[in-house]
Amino acid sequence: MNDAEKLTRETVKSGGVLAMLYFDIHAKTKELVQQLGTGFVNNIIQKPGVVFALGEIDEPVGGEEGKNWSSSIAVKVLTRDFASLVAICLAHSPFSVEILRPDEITLPLNQAHELLGTISAASAEYKKFIVTKLAKPAELAQIEDDLRKRAEMGKKLLKKKGEE
Repeated sequence: MNDAEKLTRETVKSGGVLAMLYFDIHAKTKELVQQLGTGFVNNIIQKPGVVFALGEIDEPVGGEEGKNWSSSIAVKVLTRDFASLVAICLAHSPFSVEILRPDEITLPLNQAHELLGTISAASAEYKKFIVTKLAKPAELAQIEDDLRKRAEMGKKLLKKKGEE
């Protein structure tokens, strides 16, 4: 058994996930597609919770008559837990994900909380971006007022919980 397989088995045994992530990438030149792909894989390697990642970039195609060049990237990634894999998927939107190991995902409650928090934060950022781009000034003022009231309610709930 080689070192990568040993590391994979140990990580999966302690809650890790080995997955294949598939992405597409587009740029004006073939060289730029290759450079962006390499930088993209390197970025995934450096994400929190990544034990290792290995990417393969397909030969770029296209570029005829002013069209962009395109390629696909397959990244095999080993993460320390399912939440880390979800965070990568939220940040980079693969067009397909295949979990290779384990055969079943079981989440301890603390990881479920972390996962839900990550999803909620990403969703809030998307909503904020969309709303700020599309809302009229009066609608933005109402949204800000609603957020202020929500924050006040949260403070009250935290204070009440602290008193218990």
